[in-house]
Amino acid sequence: MSAPTTTTVAEDRVAGARQTLPIAALALVIALVVQAVGQLDIDLGVGSVIVFPMVWGLILGLLVSVQKVRPLGIRLQKVASALVGVAVMLLVARLAFNIGPSLPTLVKAGPALLLQEIGHLLGTVAVALPLAVALRLGKATVGATFSLDREPSFAMVSEKYGPDSDQYRGVLAMYVFGTMFGAVFITLLTSLVSNWNIFDPLALAMGAGVGSGSMMAASSASIVAAYPGHEEAILGMAAVSNLITTILGVYVGIYVALPLADRFYRFLTRRQNTRTPGTTTPGTPAVPGTPDAPAAPAVPADSAAPAAPAVQKDDAAANRAFREEVAAASGEIRLPLPLSLGVLTVLGLGTASVAAGTIGWDIVGGYAVLLGLVLLGLFLARVSRKVSAIVWITTVGAYVSSPWFFASDSLNGLVGSVDFLSIATIMLTLAGLSLGKDLPLLRHIGWKIVPVGLAAITASFLLSVVIAEFTLGAWG
Repeated sequence: MSAPTTTTVAEDRVAGARQTLPIAALALVIALVVQAVGQLDIDLGVGSVIVFPMVWGLILGLLVSVQKVRPLGIRLQKVASALVGVAVMLLVARLAFNIGPSLPTLVKAGPALLLQEIGHLLGTVAVALPLAVALRLGKATVGATFSLDREPSFAMVSEKYGPDSDQYRGVLAMYVFGTMFGAVFITLLTSLVSNWNIFDPLALAMGAGVGSGSMMAASSASIVAAYPGHEEAILGMAAVSNLITTILGVYVGIYVALPLADRFYRFLTRRQNTRTPGTTTPGTPAVPGTPDAPAAPAVPADSAAPAAPAVQKDDAAANRAFREEVAAASGEIRLPLPLSLGVLTVLGLGTASVAAGTIGWDIVGGYAVLLGLVLLGLFLARVSRKVSAIVWITTVGAYVSSPWFFASDSLNGLVGSVDFLSIATIMLTLAGLSLGKDLPLLRHIGWKIVPVGLAAITASFLLSVVIAEFTLGAWG
């Protein structure tokens, strides 16, 4: 049986390389169109919903992925998923150049600003994660609740669990929810809490820095409306808090929040079989006949005890049907790194040029710097073995873009010409093109992401405000 299995895997990988061009062309067309259309502001009276080009890219990619007129094959979807795994590294490299110039601000931040970040980073785990477990969100719980899931979260979860994991889809679901409805909800939440008149306006401003620019702006505007005499201090404090959340988020997310969420999830589900049917633990194929497939059905890694004997027959039947739906989507395609980076560079140059309204050599130079940073991060990760590529990319990128590096001005000038959101548009367009094979799991998440998302935003804001209130009293 091993020979046919090896042949199948080899064919999958060859097919992946051969079919990269058509999926890249499709992604390029969608990304260019949505980037040209731009963002849409929808005024709801209590706030605005801003639909960015990257969200349009995700939606159009999903529609193309699920349409039945000319179906997008599973292998093409796997190619798109493989490209996402590399695209997140480019996104992190670009993010690092946002962090570097602001490092002196982090050095000057006082204890109150630093300590209240515990609320942003861990509030979601304490409140939203148990709710997601109660709603049976499965392993997507970890990705959806270890943070508020902005752009860096894709990189953290993709590197640890892979872009075809349940945890990654949890990030995607929370990201879409936060992008679409986060600013509106936090506007209402902040207005309510501000009118209680029990928190210092500066503590409220610190809580507004949840790591999302749109949510921070909406939240701080509500605080200013309640305390108009403190406008300048509120806006400044919210901006610095948001900056610190962004800077520390990568490191704390990788080494604290994500491992903590994973262990807490395993602890809460230790007495039940919560593995989503048809899904796998990282690195364990679920389809019989794959190279490392177990001889017998494996006990889920996140379950310390066998499934409860009270499982109903109809649940078992539903589980079997679910497993059959997703079995064809199991397994990943790995593309050669030069091929992936080459394709993403073409896509990136196109979308960045549309975003800038011009085609210039500075954009080409900016992408050259980003590619060099990604390759260096991958090399250092291979040499060190214990430090991930994401950490290396973030650390090196932040340093060379900081005022302490002799060539920072030149590098920042080049990379600054590459619009950050244009890279996010590429990544989410490719993610949308890969989602057709994941429809069973997406249907499983469905409406459940709404209460989980609301709980995550509420917990992150309120816990941060409470901590900031006490630290302000202690350190002023």
